Amino acid sequence: MPKISLVLHTNGGSTLAAWRLVNLIRTFCDELEVLIPLKALSAGTLISIGADVVVMTKQAALGPIDPSVNNPLNPQVNIGNQMIRVPVSVESVRGYLDAARSDFGIRGPAAMTTILTHLSQQIHPLVLGEIFRSRAQIRFLAGKLIKQQVKDAKKIKALIDFLCADSGSHDYTINRREATEHGLNIEKPSETFYRILRDIHLSYADELKLLQPYSQQVVIGTNASVTYSEVRGLIESGAGGCYGFVSEGTMAKTQIPTPMGPQDAITDQRTFEGWRKLA
Repeated sequence: MPKISLVLHTNGGSTLAAWRLVNLIRTFCDELEVLIPLKALSAGTLISIGADVVVMTKQAALGPIDPSVNNPLNPQVNIGNQMIRVPVSVESVRGYLDAARSDFGIRGPAAMTTILTHLSQQIHPLVLGEIFRSRAQIRFLAGKLIKQQVKDAKKIKALIDFLCADSGSHDYTINRREATEHGLNIEKPSETFYRILRDIHLSYADELKLLQPYSQQVVIGTNASVTYSEVRGLIESGAGGCYGFVSEGTMAKTQIPTPMGPQDAITDQRTFEGWRKLA
């Protein structure tokens, strides 16, 4: 078909999934338009720069695309008396090494060996290897996708540097004016189209409970156990119907032994997780 318009609302996710989605959608259209009512952050920004044009409302935001690594060997921290593996930001590791060299003037093979040895004691060497690969990969993917909107090589490099590192924080947000200044092909919706996008977003927010913080305690309530079925993502089209990413399972209250005595906990046994046709 000549054109596909993708309404996108996301906090982010897998960069490789974003890469595959853009390429998949492009096999079915000549032009890809991304419509952002509120936010398309991280991997959502990666999808957006792979479009031919991005329509952003006044509230809409893009964000940095520097990835975080989630690996079974990631560092663990104690949260609520439970050891939880935490993601490691690719650019945070780069920032640590850059600060050692630039801010503190650490030079020479012996000194850098000490720095890397200390770093590998905090973060598993295999995780560090994945971090360095991920940093190169995100720049490679962004460089291929951005060519739909930006042609000048210097502007492409400057934009990728900004999205991957120079923005300073993964929490940084980019409004449509700044996105335009960076060379992206940004359009503003008309007042009528803005109201349509707003109504679509409010409908999704209601169906996906976006304004309700998720809490296992709220789900289980006063029950000893409860079965649940939650729609966590939606893909819809005018002709293809609606598909939802569904999580189903059973939550149950239990107690776990700790050095400080038994602690209340909630187990979550998933029975299904994946895409399902809803309508």
